[in-house]
Amino acid sequence: MVEIAHIAAEVIIGGFVLAYLVVWWLARRQSAARMSLAVVAPLMVAVAYLVSEVLKVLFQEERPCRGVVGCPEVGDWSFPSNHATIAGAAAVGLLLVHRVMGVVAVALAILVAVARVVEGVHYPHDVLAGLLLGAGLAFVAGPLARVMTPVVARLRARSGGALLLGR
Repeated sequence: MVEIAHIAAEVIIGGFVLAYLVVWWLARRQSAARMSLAVVAPLMVAVAYLVSEVLKVLFQEERPCRGVVGCPEVGDWSFPSNHATIAGAAAVGLLLVHRVMGVVAVALAILVAVARVVEGVHYPHDVLAGLLLGAGLAFVAGPLARVMTPVVARLRARSGGALLLGR
């Protein structure tokens, strides 16, 4: 069960990358505002991960599995969960860009969080904090995308920009 939980969490996180590629591709045929959001949302996932790493160093909470073989080494802190942070940010970002994919992503993000607790590498509060941190930072994508919309519109007018951002 623990190994299945571990594999499921990793596969779902990888699936978010594929989902963002699909959303980006679909946004190429949509408005500059939609494309801006499709570009900014995955960047906020990276920001959420970096903030999570800083918080881990600040809190230095031991993992619940410390006595179990295969548990990450000391110094690989538990709070907040990076997996849950990435999943929360990816899910909310996808929700902002593509409603249907986003709803599925939210369910999968919750599954990632549960899997990390089942696996024994996080406490429930680690994954809850991670989900909230990621989701909160992903919501910044909306206002940031509005600021970036004129830039995307200008880049779309150029041949190189149109290749990446559509028309």
